[in-house]
Amino acid sequence: MNGDLDMNIRSLLALADEMQCKVLYDEPLARYTSFKIGGRCTAMVDINSPDALAQLAHEADYLGVRTMALGNGTNVLFDDRGFDGVIFLIGNSMDKIYMKNETTVTAQAGCSLLKLCRFALEHSLSGLEFAYGIPGTVGGAVYMNAGAYGGETKDVVKLVRAVSPEGRQLEIDAGKLDMSYRHSRFCGSRELIVEAEFELVPGEHDTIQDKMVDLMSRRREKQPLNYPSAGSTFKRPEGQFAGQLIEQSGLKGFSVGGAQVSEKHCGFVVNKGGATCGDVLGLIREVQERVREKTGFFLECEVKYIPYKE
Repeated sequence: MNGDLDMNIRSLLALADEMQCKVLYDEPLARYTSFKIGGRCTAMVDINSPDALAQLAHEADYLGVRTMALGNGTNVLFDDRGFDGVIFLIGNSMDKIYMKNETTVTAQAGCSLLKLCRFALEHSLSGLEFAYGIPGTVGGAVYMNAGAYGGETKDVVKLVRAVSPEGRQLEIDAGKLDMSYRHSRFCGSRELIVEAEFELVPGEHDTIQDKMVDLMSRRREKQPLNYPSAGSTFKRPEGQFAGQLIEQSGLKGFSVGGAQVSEKHCGFVVNKGGATCGDVLGLIREVQERVREKTGFFLECEVKYIPYKE
């Protein structure tokens, strides 16, 4: 497939190679998502530094190459045909974490939330307990204002560094992040998150640890962690719970192909085995239609579907 690439993609990948970023061709995206679904991308670049991300973003914009930043892939659904473009993988090669001062933790976008939470625990800093067990990265958490059990990313994020499509490096204060329920300014822009600063508060190590253990136990008890999924499939309607509305509509265990409404928690659509993107999208549409018909509520999908072509 390498020989079939157009000139602009070749130029972008040549720059990635010069910057010592690992380049993978025709990579199966199912390996990089928690749903374990998706075809192949044209190419994937493992980003190894903020400078590399800035230069590659600028080059891609100049050349008109379609790109997408991908972290842990825990809230995305790729098309069965794959992704016609270049994936910027922001993961283990960009997961540095350090203390800026006594209460501020700085973490790169590829840092897992598990690593971030454990780092905070080691330094007896409280505020991130809600995130313990969320299977995403710092970049993903900021992008969608990830939250659980009464806490949200917006409660602790102080500043975000990002790059514009033109490669300019940006510093964005919390007040300009436009964070709301499962939303931030990045949802409507092409800016790419590089790292974030989190303002935490000193606490007792054992108290913080106990809360983290408790929340993790609650996740394991209530969520279908034994099947691939993208977490909560639907946003919570105001004053309601998506899972309850789905169960009330008689959809517990309802399936389309290999995709199923979880029998353990109806707010999750799981890959019961061999599910395709088409199965998941078909199930989501059916759930939305039946819930609106039965309850009057429309469930907005929280999982981001990525089409093969723009």
